[in-house]
Amino acid sequence: MTHPEGFLHLTGTVLLSPTRTVPDVYVQHGRFTFARPPGTPVQTLSGWVLPGLVDAHCHIGLDRRGRVPDALAEQQALQDRDAGTLLVRDAGVVNDTRWVQGRADLPRLVRAGRHVARTRRYFRDYAVEVEPAQLAGAVADQARLGDGWVKIVGDWIDRSVGDLVPAFPPAALRDAVDAAHAEGARVTAHCFAAATLDGMLDAGIDCIEHATGMLPRHVPRFVEQGVAIVPTLVNVDTFPVIADGAQQKFPDYAAHMRRLWGGREEMVRRAYDAGIPVYAGTDAGSVIAHGRLPDEIAALAGAGLGASAALDAGCWAARRWLGFPGIEEGASADAVVCSSDPRQDIGTLASLRAVVLRGAVVRTAAAE
Repeated sequence: MTHPEGFLHLTGTVLLSPTRTVPDVYVQHGRFTFARPPGTPVQTLSGWVLPGLVDAHCHIGLDRRGRVPDALAEQQALQDRDAGTLLVRDAGVVNDTRWVQGRADLPRLVRAGRHVARTRRYFRDYAVEVEPAQLAGAVADQARLGDGWVKIVGDWIDRSVGDLVPAFPPAALRDAVDAAHAEGARVTAHCFAAATLDGMLDAGIDCIEHATGMLPRHVPRFVEQGVAIVPTLVNVDTFPVIADGAQQKFPDYAAHMRRLWGGREEMVRRAYDAGIPVYAGTDAGSVIAHGRLPDEIAALAGAGLGASAALDAGCWAARRWLGFPGIEEGASADAVVCSSDPRQDIGTLASLRAVVLRGAVVRTAAAE
């Protein structure tokens, strides 16, 4: 529902940050205002109001097969939107999803182009596959095709070794990160193992996905260099199943994956306690269903962030990191309405009262 002539009233507790609140905000011409417009609102939504949620690791347009038809990508985007995800940082897809950005009814999308991986060291048909000498050029190409982010696959199982092994040597990574930065893009990397993180940090990486191998020795460097992590805990929960499937042929890899899974919550607590920026991301679109951001935020809360900080990781802080406003005067009206205070009851995100995107009420609980 749009309100071209009238205005929308959001009332109750409007969360401008984890600690700052106001009782009301209004939506007119698709934008927030704190000044009540004249007349009577065409609709009032009451509850705990906060900016649209942010999935910082999501693949709209990707599934186990790789590329998906646009009709399926649309369904994925709508699943995310209806779960309150109104801003998505793409973490690599095969096809060009710029059409999503032209749809007012779909989440805002920050694209990263296609994954860049070592030859035969990632899911088939997902990535641009290169050898180390071609890495910098491929990263520069993807930087030019995206919206300020590039994704490198930092490690994967090497079947000749039977375990996780860094995909690229340090010198190639340094050249690749420099190439991306020269194009004005930040670089993130898929990293499971501890050994992979050293080369990434040496290269000047901007963000690490998963980060399951982070050890205490890595923490000071993450802090000093301002490197963020997106733990994707709902994805990491698939590690035991992956290990079971690999046990017979690759027992060392299976044991490694189980160790990484076992240390996942300790890793997140250690990172958060040290001041490393932590953001919420589901990894939806590969093996994870779309619409699971409330589960990821709850998992971060349970891992030691607590409800308020976990919510920040998927809302206000994530928006600042990606360069998008929250609930501010004149900002695009992207918001979710909860039935209870999500800073106390993180589970309320799983049953939103309403979703407002670009000033339009795109979902209400009463309509279901």
